Amino acid sequence: MTTVIADTGPVNYLIQIGEIGVLPRVFGSVLVPNAVADELSHPRAPMAVRGWIAAPPPWLIISSAQPVSDAFYPELGRGERHLLALAGSLGTDLLLLMDDRAAITVAASLGFGSLGTLGVLIRAAQRGLIDLSSAFERLKATSFRVRPSLLAELLNWHRPDPLPQP
Repeated sequence: MTTVIADTGPVNYLIQIGEIGVLPRVFGSVLVPNAVADELSHPRAPMAVRGWIAAPPPWLIISSAQPVSDAFYPELGRGERHLLALAGSLGTDLLLLMDDRAAITVAASLGFGSLGTLGVLIRAAQRGLIDLSSAFERLKATSFRVRPSLLAELLNWHRPDPLPQP
């Protein structure tokens, strides 16, 4: 079974759009390093996010990983560095949930697969758990940055072909 480790971004945005419940339904339990939990509870995080992490659900496992040096991938944020350190210590079948392009590149160079917020939403929609169009509309109302044309392409790709007319 694949171990899933999440960074701040996907958890943050899924909470904000009311779709955090898709994580356990799609992946089962999800690990986050302490540094990610700290970022989710930061005073500048949205109130809904801070409230959620203050009483995390049983499927969220907060890992107290070893301290990570600032010299470990210094171009990345604290949460991403701790996520990659945790992934490296587990060294098993892993999927990393992250949106940061630089972190995704580093993860790939280390042999880890990754999936971003959009990928999580698409997987949930493929399983019939959410309405993708509605989720994308709510995502656009947050600080999530994405080209509108990409969302349109993903929606077109996800829609099943219409039945032929008689």
